[in-house]
Amino acid sequence: MKSQTPYRILGVDPGTTVLGYAILEVQDKTLSVIHLGALHFKSTDEHQHRLERIFVQLQEIIAQYAPREMAIEAPFFGKNVQSMLKLGRAQGVAIAAAMTKGVPITEYSPKKIKQAVAGNGNAAKEQVSAMLATTLKINLDDQILDATDALAAAVCHYYTSRNSVPGAKSGKSGWGAFVTENPGRVKKG
Repeated sequence: MKSQTPYRILGVDPGTTVLGYAILEVQDKTLSVIHLGALHFKSTDEHQHRLERIFVQLQEIIAQYAPREMAIEAPFFGKNVQSMLKLGRAQGVAIAAAMTKGVPITEYSPKKIKQAVAGNGNAAKEQVSAMLATTLKINLDDQILDATDALAAAVCHYYTSRNSVPGAKSGKSGWGAFVTENPGRVKKG
C-alpha cells in the first residue's frame, strides 16, 4: 500500500493573555506532535497591540510549519461580556492570519473538542491533556493547558475530517461513495 504524503494541522486555542498553538503532523494514520507552544502577552500591553502580535506571530508559525489546515477553538458563552468580546477579537485575528496565508480554517466548540479527544464533552482540561498524552504516546506534563487545548483542537479536526470525507472508505466520492458505503440506506424503487 502506497504511503500518503504527510500534512500538518495547526491547532489554536485563542486568548488575549495566553494563546496556545500546536502543530500536528499526519502521516497515513500516524499522528506526531511537531511543536507545542504558547504566546504570552503582558497584562500591561494595549489590547490592539496583543491582537497585532497574535496576527504576526501566527503568520510566522504558518510560514515556518506550513500547515494544510487550521483548527481553532470557538469562544464559549461566558457571563463577562468584555472578556467574550476580547476573546472573539483574538479568535478573529487568528483566523485572519490563517486566511491571508491561504490556510483553510475549521472552528470547533470546546464541548466538541473534548468529546472527540476524551469521549466526554464535559471533561476537565487536565483529563483532555492526559488523554492526548496516552493517545499520542508523549509526555505533556511540562506543557501549559493552553498548548494542550490547541493540540486537542488539531486532533479533533483530524478525527472529524477523517470521518467526514466522502468516499474515504471506498476511494470514491459523491453519491457513488454514499451508495457503496451505505447499501442499507438506499431505497430501490
